[in-house]
Amino acid sequence: MPPRRRSLAAVLLCLGLVAAACTGDEDAESTTSPEEVMAEVKQTLDETSGVRLRLATGELPSNVQGITEASGVAVHPAGFEGTITASVNGIPVEVDVLATDGKVWIKFLTPTYQEADPADYGAPDPARLMATEGGFSDLLVATEDLARGEQVRGGANNEEILTEYTGTVPGELATTVIPSASGDFDAAYTVTEDGELRRATLTGEFYPGAGSMTYTLDFNDYGLEQDISAP
Repeated sequence: MPPRRRSLAAVLLCLGLVAAACTGDEDAESTTSPEEVMAEVKQTLDETSGVRLRLATGELPSNVQGITEASGVAVHPAGFEGTITASVNGIPVEVDVLATDGKVWIKFLTPTYQEADPADYGAPDPARLMATEGGFSDLLVATEDLARGEQVRGGANNEEILTEYTGTVPGELATTVIPSASGDFDAAYTVTEDGELRRATLTGEFYPGAGSMTYTLDFNDYGLEQDISAP
């Protein structure tokens, strides 16, 4: 075969291999149901040593006492260390928080931690978000009407390929995020190719009479390790 024809044949062969590989990837993705993806995402979150977690929403109505932001390190066994910002009579109040073994301690205007009930601030036990049973990961596999959305770029320098999933979460499960949540919630999840949940958003009625609002949870730095113990 003349050199030019051999070159053309080689190019066509390479193109064919690339096309086959791409088709194979698409076939593999299409055979994995959204429910199977969420099961993998739950397992990944349940098995990691810890993550950097942020929970946030926009400004709360002045007549609602609740949480506007929580950020810190969340680990297994279920523990949390960071800060919580609550809105009390329309005034933001930030407190240091430590939670483990089913108890919560806060430090606010005092040099030491004091045991507290987060429900007084309209907040959940932040450590509970990492519980493998009764925690946030349960929402992932309990989400109804799951649907796969588009792929987007994200992460540091947009190096990650993320896939979006949407569905509906029953209100009794959304109480994991905010104890007073009621009714069904629209849910959206952003998942990496490695099965890590990057972001979750829940939209619905978190506080009685406050109308629909959205909370966003960000999960980063999987594998983070930190010893969290009672003060």
